[in-house]
Amino acid sequence: MQKNEQDRQVMIVAGEASGDLHGARLVQAMLKLDPCLRFCGMGGRELRGAGVELLADAAKLAVVGAVEVFSHLGDILRARRALIERMQARRPELLILIDYPDFNFLLARKAKKLGIPIFYYISPQVWAWRSGRVRTIKRLVDRMAVILPFEPAFYARHGLQVDFVGHPLLDSVKSELSPDAFRSLHAIEPNRPLIGLLPGSRRKEIATLLPIFLDAAGLIARELPQGIFLLPQAPTISRALLDQHGLAAWQKRIDIRVIEKDRYAMMAACDAAMAASGTAVLELGILDVPTVAAYRMSPHTYWLGRLLIRNLRFFSLINLIAEREVIPEFLQDAANPEQIARTTLAIIQDGKMTQKMLTGLAEVRCRLGGPGASQRTAAAALNLLKERGESRG
Repeated sequence: MQKNEQDRQVMIVAGEASGDLHGARLVQAMLKLDPCLRFCGMGGRELRGAGVELLADAAKLAVVGAVEVFSHLGDILRARRALIERMQARRPELLILIDYPDFNFLLARKAKKLGIPIFYYISPQVWAWRSGRVRTIKRLVDRMAVILPFEPAFYARHGLQVDFVGHPLLDSVKSELSPDAFRSLHAIEPNRPLIGLLPGSRRKEIATLLPIFLDAAGLIARELPQGIFLLPQAPTISRALLDQHGLAAWQKRIDIRVIEKDRYAMMAACDAAMAASGTAVLELGILDVPTVAAYRMSPHTYWLGRLLIRNLRFFSLINLIAEREVIPEFLQDAANPEQIARTTLAIIQDGKMTQKMLTGLAEVRCRLGGPGASQRTAAAALNLLKERGESRG
């Protein structure tokens, strides 16, 4: 394949839905700065929509756990082979890797041998576990852009300078409707408290946390009968799965409404929420919603994690960023209906507790760096591209 001198080839690799979304925004920002760029790589619907030529479908690789990895090993190897073959046949001027470390480190080793500069966007959670991977990053990566405010200090302690670009969710987490407009759209009276139920977007999370959240909702409804519970239905989750894990039974007893659209408007309208620890908790924090974070995993995974993760006081991103407890968080056996219900009720009924939490959430939003993460990352990536081009020239 002959290379058009005016086209500058960039390979971008994302292995999960969040990386696909953040990668697509990065591609769009880079194209605004340099329309001659041409992108190929691995991702999903978002990267394809941004104009990236997909050599591998990330959806086939989105697996969790050793058993699932082995069952998808063929897809993983095929994806890696397709990307390496393109690097060898038409060497890109830059390789952009987004999180997804186990796959991306293997790819980076090959790119390094080929002399391709490597830009890493969104750090693996080396600050939580397997910190030895910092040495791998230092050896392979030419420049790294991180999105959490405590990451630069962590990397500096290991002799590595990184760019803090801010969190990309600040650009995307916005409600198109005011809380009043959302209530009006869904025929909800102004004086009825709204409580969000966000048990996650993976089947295992639904199976584990939805029954707990529904039981907690039942306990809350005893003391707050006028409350309405809002459950967003993720595109990846069927209504049948929700019903299977208790929704249908509970809807006959308390007011639970499934919201299929306007996810952020629904979240922003809530007076309080209970959520699976992860992206949803950070989204709720950005939207200024007091939240109770919870998580459960298999006993084996939990105890393995306890052995590997020894230096973290908190598990929710809100508290990790604040470096103190801003929101209540409950893990494993502590994530039970009674504790979650009691704490959620306290948030709704105790104005001082709510105000203290909102002050903490505002502090976290300030630490996240402000909007424009994709644009700052695009500038850093193009800087590396320019530096390497000049050094070759």
